Amino acid sequence: MPRPLAVVTGAAGFIGARVVRALSIDHDVVGVGRGTARSSITMAGLAGIDRPASLVVHLAGGSSVGRSLEAPLIDFEQTLPPLAQVLEWLRTSSPTARLVLASSGAVYGDGAGRPLAEDAPLHPASPYGHHRRLAESLCASWAQTFQTAAVIVRLFSVYGPGQRKQLMWDACCKAREGDRTFHGTGDEARDWLHVDDAVALLLAASRSASPQVPIVNGGTGTATCVRAIVGAVFGALGAGEPTFSGATRAGDPALMMADVGRARALGWAPRVDVAAGVAEYVRWFGEQR
Repeated sequence: MPRPLAVVTGAAGFIGARVVRALSIDHDVVGVGRGTARSSITMAGLAGIDRPASLVVHLAGGSSVGRSLEAPLIDFEQTLPPLAQVLEWLRTSSPTARLVLASSGAVYGDGAGRPLAEDAPLHPASPYGHHRRLAESLCASWAQTFQTAAVIVRLFSVYGPGQRKQLMWDACCKAREGDRTFHGTGDEARDWLHVDDAVALLLAASRSASPQVPIVNGGTGTATCVRAIVGAVFGALGAGEPTFSGATRAGDPALMMADVGRARALGWAPRVDVAAGVAEYVRWFGEQR
């Protein structure tokens, strides 16, 4: 009897490669997106999949607030058209499949000093956040009209070995180069979610996909400031004390922290605390050339 088929978009990416590995235990998996054999996330590119999927995990799209501020049109093109193509392929070729849409805590905007529940008002502060909000609406439109079964997971600050961008990579590189200066105040606080915990949540949430499109936050329920993260990296690498410019950046909220009650109700809980995760990341960085 053939195993169920899962399709992962963004399969060669930081999170996507781990989702493929986890799903491969009990699924046949087709990876789609840059760096895979099926590089085109279009109806034509998906047409070669030879049987209906039972699960689609959509991870493709723009990947950072900073890049969206520099090139908002590129961020839009990377986020919205590929999702529309996946939704239409589901409607026409795999109508009974469950869809997991990876979204972002950036849809909330500034956290206003409190944990953000899924029903909090959405006030995105960057093109990236706006485009993720539009992606959620697009998914809900297909679900309402065509009964597509979907679930949205709003990931917060995902990190871990293999990530060659974002704060921890930048901090490691600067420590190695003797550069101690960072943008911002250092007091900006984020909910840091280890990539292994993010993958586990995406798969746990897949079981709740429905045309009602439930939304689940992907975080830990705690926040750690940037100064503490960079300080831990510098301390581990013997790089001295970092300094911060004090200047804030548009689209960069002071606090982002998830209310994770819904995620825990799925039977999921984060397993990697941020101190252990940072130490693991620094060890991984030290093995790179």
